Amino acid sequence: MPRLLVTGGAGFIGANFVHHWLERHPDDRLIVLDALTYAGNLANLEPVKDRSAFRFVRGDIRDTALVEELLREEGLDTVVHFAAESHVDRSIHGPDAFIETNVQGTHSMLKAARKVWLEGRTVPSHRFHHVSTDEVYGSLAPDDPAFHERTPYAPNSPYSASKAASDHLVRAYHHTYGLAVTTSNCSNNYGPFHFPEKLIPLMIVNLLHGKELPIYGDGRNVRDWLHVSDHCRGIELILQDGRPGEVYNIGGGVESENLTLVETLCRVADAAFTEQKDLGSRFPDCPAARGGKASGLIRFVKDRPGHDRRYAIDCGKIERELGYRAAVTLEAGLRETFNWYLANEWWWRAVMDGSYERWIDTHYR
Repeated sequence: MPRLLVTGGAGFIGANFVHHWLERHPDDRLIVLDALTYAGNLANLEPVKDRSAFRFVRGDIRDTALVEELLREEGLDTVVHFAAESHVDRSIHGPDAFIETNVQGTHSMLKAARKVWLEGRTVPSHRFHHVSTDEVYGSLAPDDPAFHERTPYAPNSPYSASKAASDHLVRAYHHTYGLAVTTSNCSNNYGPFHFPEKLIPLMIVNLLHGKELPIYGDGRNVRDWLHVSDHCRGIELILQDGRPGEVYNIGGGVESENLTLVETLCRVADAAFTEQKDLGSRFPDCPAARGGKASGLIRFVKDRPGHDRRYAIDCGKIERELGYRAAVTLEAGLRETFNWYLANEWWWRAVMDGSYERWIDTHYR
């Protein structure tokens, strides 16, 4: 049975993966290593915290000695590396943290894995899986074919450049040292536990509060949207049957302009307020609470620097080799995500009002 180290496992995608893996592989040992920065939230792991197969360790992926100790002490044979700074806007205003975490942190993880697994020969077989992004490929014109695994890298933001650098390091450790690695480049994720600075959760929270829904530029930027549950299934397939040294692109197969996405989300909200009569009293500032349309909150704002125009993922390789298929349609996924935020108001309010940060200050710093 695999014994996994999941970095960034208290974050959005990492926590969803932890839940997915332990549900499907309840006897596997799983260790989460997370620094609990602003986007890491222990509440994301609350349902599994008392399981005997689970352990949480607060620590930094740049602490090579700590990672080595965990790999040896727990006899871990699999690393699933989610930990990263991931918000493009933050990378524009403060790129240093992205270089430190995404580049230096990934190199630290690779050094530890090489030391313990290759030099120490602590386990008979191993796998280092690196989770990356489609943003390393740059931007597509409207009629360009979708990104595939051999698309040349052309990152356009400090975030995507830092992820591109980490991808190259992972590849180099396979070809130079023989580390058994795989990499997945995914499209835009959405779903439960998504930090409210990202597009979909930000729109949900804003419309519930009757605040403006800011859309960059003309709103015609196109993204491929991937429900986080499909992403987790894709990673599971790679860990089980992916070939060492290979890269697999994981997408949702649904391209949508940002404006269309937000308009769809507004319709989902309007329908929810019609069907669930209590929402009007819970969120009286939402236009739908007064019979209006949430789309009336949409506002166009100045575009951000270097905003990529279009992303699209060609999933042919992972479909052919591993049998992957995206299962969640965009509209169904948006409804599910909206309903999750309604059911977990305590979660996003704690994140946004700072009470979670104060709790971490008290208990972990």
